[in-house]
Amino acid sequence: MLNRALRETYPPGSTFKVVTAAAALEDGLYTDIDAKTKSPLPFRLPQTSQNLDNEGNIPCENASLREALRYSCNTVFGKISDDLGNQKMIDAADKFGFNKEVFTPVRADASIYPKDNPPQNAMAGIGQASNRATPLQMAMVASAVANDGKLMQPYMVAERQAPNLDVIYTHEKEQLSQPLSGENAQKLQQMMETVVDKGTGTNAKIQGVTVGGKTGTAQHGLNNSENPYAWFISYAKTDSGSPVAVAVVVEDSDANRDDISGGGLAAPSRRRSCRQSSTARSDATHTGLHIGTRGYRSDIRYRLRADQVVRGR
Repeated sequence: MLNRALRETYPPGSTFKVVTAAAALEDGLYTDIDAKTKSPLPFRLPQTSQNLDNEGNIPCENASLREALRYSCNTVFGKISDDLGNQKMIDAADKFGFNKEVFTPVRADASIYPKDNPPQNAMAGIGQASNRATPLQMAMVASAVANDGKLMQPYMVAERQAPNLDVIYTHEKEQLSQPLSGENAQKLQQMMETVVDKGTGTNAKIQGVTVGGKTGTAQHGLNNSENPYAWFISYAKTDSGSPVAVAVVVEDSDANRDDISGGGLAAPSRRRSCRQSSTARSDATHTGLHIGTRGYRSDIRYRLRADQVVRGR
């Protein structure tokens, strides 16, 4: 059976806008998340006569980073990716773990942010074109934001015991990279929490828990002919303990196309997962990978603590 949380890559859709926002903040392209951006409406893809559209009539012209993430503005983040250029976008994605295999110690396929031409780079900046990611990778993105910019090595085994229960191995936590500064991570936390509070991710709200997230509805198939993938990445935190980061992908070939969205399908699934985590912190520590398949529908989740303590169960 294919371990799709580790071995399958999907277009991440709008969940990747979290990485694009981080790239903009780290580069200094934008520093104030509530200031207007230079984002025309419509935004024409570079070197083409094709406009990049938004999903519906939403307020994206010159929208701030916070509002652009709240409404999931393709035009704003496509323009940011184009302004930064392909190499800076690759560098930013690399710091989150893209373009290399991850070992937990089980091998996870490399997620890919590709070298590409300007129009394709603009599309990759909103999680489309040749941009592909595993659920584990996008959980790592959410965890790095929740962990104040520190990306830790994910792992599935915290310790091993001999038959007499003596501990013969204990995993030592290891930082992989620092994709963004603590200050910029906190700005991105504010943006993701706005998404859940009053944006596209309100279905992920949990009473008494601070939740930040980003929805995604990723186009799939030639000319978007197949049902899209519904994504949601997020973290949940309380006043005590480490935040829990989650990535959910829903594949549903039997669903009505118009009913598929990250906020409609994936976010409620994530809420159920994290409600369990927030009420039983030890369970979150011990839970690694969960894959559920029902008929043609596959609900793929990867859940881990922001400090990446992940044990196999």
